[in-house]
Amino acid sequence: MTDPGRSVRHPSRLGIASLAAVAALLAAGLSQPAPAAAVSSSAAATAASVDVTTFSQGWTNPWAISFLPDGRSALVTENETARVYRLRDDGSKTLVGTVPKVVVFAPGDAAVGGLLGVAPSPTWDGVRDKSVFFMHTTATETRVVRMNYDGKSLSGYTVVLGGIRRGSNHHGGKIAFGPDGYLYVATGEATQADLAQDVNSINGKILRITKTGAPAPGNPFGNHIYSYGHRNPQGLAWDSKGRLWSAEIGQEATDELNLIQPGANYGWPRCEGYCDVKGMTNPKATWDHTAATAQIAVVGDSLYASTLRGFQLWRVPIDAALGGTGDSAKAAVFAGRALRALTKVPGKNELWLGTTRNGDGKDEILRVTIH
Repeated sequence: MTDPGRSVRHPSRLGIASLAAVAALLAAGLSQPAPAAAVSSSAAATAASVDVTTFSQGWTNPWAISFLPDGRSALVTENETARVYRLRDDGSKTLVGTVPKVVVFAPGDAAVGGLLGVAPSPTWDGVRDKSVFFMHTTATETRVVRMNYDGKSLSGYTVVLGGIRRGSNHHGGKIAFGPDGYLYVATGEATQADLAQDVNSINGKILRITKTGAPAPGNPFGNHIYSYGHRNPQGLAWDSKGRLWSAEIGQEATDELNLIQPGANYGWPRCEGYCDVKGMTNPKATWDHTAATAQIAVVGDSLYASTLRGFQLWRVPIDAALGGTGDSAKAAVFAGRALRALTKVPGKNELWLGTTRNGDGKDEILRVTIH
């Protein structure tokens, strides 16, 4: 485990960290993961090195980190407590409130609901625009809601989009405003795999909606759906060319990194990973499903992906992913912790990265400086 305030450089270092990962899993009562997929020496050699420091402590399963428009502070959601904090670039944090009506299906496992994604309005200023959006599970459904944040505390509660089915698992949960100003919502298929192929269902999809919850203009099917055939997508990020990428947790074989196109079908449940079924869109990079690829962020010309069971942070060069060599070019740049929440720090070659499943108050948010 990284000591608070201590900087460690990891140019794709997996030895001791892998042992730490196994120990952490056993301590948490989770099964030991299968060995990570091999990383080619050429990929490791070209991977950017990173400095990792403990930035903020005392967290309990942070699920999402999303920067406010000031670029110097972010809102952070805690999965099971339903608490929302403001984390500043000096490492200080302030509790700003809780999201009501949050229900966790089975406390102790952050995969089964609770408070998920957060997305401040792109024009949020706490005065003229106070809107902040959240995604969470209730006792009966998953929903996107809007609350007011005046810079000090959360208030109000309005359902923007309800009726997303919830099961015991597979909730998706990431929400983010795109460059077009619309809200993108990643929904899981709620363990009902056939919903992913049903273009009349909002489960197993990436949705594109307005701030009021209406379908965004130009959606390919004239409803809320932007893409479909997803199992459990938890990562959304745009690159410098405005292309949308998503990370998706697989089931028996493969986790995926997908380039999202409007109206495209990403295959689940007929395809998991690469397949040659007509009409299905193949991923741009994959991992063994034991990695549980969670969230993604873009820094420069690379995508970074956190993993829950793989205990690693991965780098995938965007050009390689687009060119069909994403699998051979990807490389792990940090290892040793269960990782989920991930975001790029505006204006810096830096990530904020949340650990998870370490127990009440024992998770951390790490600062990852990329060289």
